[in-house]
Amino acid sequence: MEKAHMSVDREEKILVLVRLRPLNKKEIAANEATDWECINDTTIMYRNTLRQGSNIPTTYSFDRVYGGECPTRRVYEDGTKEIALSVVKGINCSIFAYGQTSSGKTYTMTGITELAVADIFDYIFQHEERAFSVKLSAIEIYNETIRDLLNSDGTSLRLRDDPEKGTVVEKATEETLRDYNHLKELLSICQAQRKIGETWLNERSSRSHQIIKLTVESCVRELLGKENSTTLMASVSFIDLAGSERASQTMSGGGARLKEGCHINRSLLALGTVIRKLSKGRQGGHINFRDSKLTRILQPCLGGTARTAIVCTLSPARSHVELTKNTLSFASCAKEVTTKARVNVVMSDKALLKQLQCELTRLQTELRNAASNCDCAATARKKDVLIQKMEKQIEELRKERDLAHSRLEASKVYITTTGSFPITFLYRFC
Repeated sequence: MEKAHMSVDREEKILVLVRLRPLNKKEIAANEATDWECINDTTIMYRNTLRQGSNIPTTYSFDRVYGGECPTRRVYEDGTKEIALSVVKGINCSIFAYGQTSSGKTYTMTGITELAVADIFDYIFQHEERAFSVKLSAIEIYNETIRDLLNSDGTSLRLRDDPEKGTVVEKATEETLRDYNHLKELLSICQAQRKIGETWLNERSSRSHQIIKLTVESCVRELLGKENSTTLMASVSFIDLAGSERASQTMSGGGARLKEGCHINRSLLALGTVIRKLSKGRQGGHINFRDSKLTRILQPCLGGTARTAIVCTLSPARSHVELTKNTLSFASCAKEVTTKARVNVVMSDKALLKQLQCELTRLQTELRNAASNCDCAATARKKDVLIQKMEKQIEELRKERDLAHSRLEASKVYITTTGSFPITFLYRFC
């Protein structure tokens, strides 16, 4: 099958949400002061304005900000829900959490992931006119090494540049989801496999970047196997980044924590550089997504063709004011980044063959017309160039047509409908 893209003319800024958690037990025990406050739904304020030499702005504004008592469901409902559900309409999308260690990223992303997948399943139940297939993969980037979280063998995975899909992770396990409970089982496996370590700020700190990817394919049931059948195919990625740390905190954890912290900070620095340049548009200069494996994987989410939401999590404690400021600076740049979403349509071999034949006929007609209109030498030279170009296009189209035709002849359609949807909803598309 061949993928085609249909523009939906949806140019938009990255959605940026900020979540300020309450003081945790360790901060309360240390009698920490609270320096940050959400003064309305879009603005967070720095309260310690009497701090000498402070270069921190008094207020920051974003799409939405949330105080310590706000539940995760509200964070999800206010913006990330709409973006996550774009996947069932054939639009790639991503939601990721950014912030310092112990600021609540994993807690937030776990809740958003479970709520989003539940809503995707609800959508599927309500649209019986379409046949759906939902698959899940999960990886982590630990010390610049990519590991499959659904496979316990610990093998390092490689990145590959695909002309159609962009950067892909080779040989990553992909599980077809049966139902919501199956998802919960797989997320538990991912959590058990992920690298966790004790740090100065957090007894169970995530030491890797985790990416949970859900791929959704759907096709109108009545058109399965027919010439005009097309499939919508898109993915939603839930990205829980490792937390940023100060160098002194990293060094206090010993050799392993130091190595981890260096890799984490280096990849987050590369991400920050990419975001800063993207926020400046054409004035930002060359953007090197290849500086880290994280930015290579996130390239389609940042200034690409995916809808993206970023949830920045903060600690209100005075001792973390510099890390909080850095997170807010990152968020301020991120809200200036523009993406252009598009619908991804996969054409059946029959539809592709028909399209290629029409295009071949059109070019052959233009070629005959061009050859018959060569009246003078100058025009003839221009026409010769045009004819050579068209002949090359025709030859390429013939090869594509022949390839599509051979696939069509060899293909067979199998449709499995074993029981009700809660048990299985796997379909194989053609």
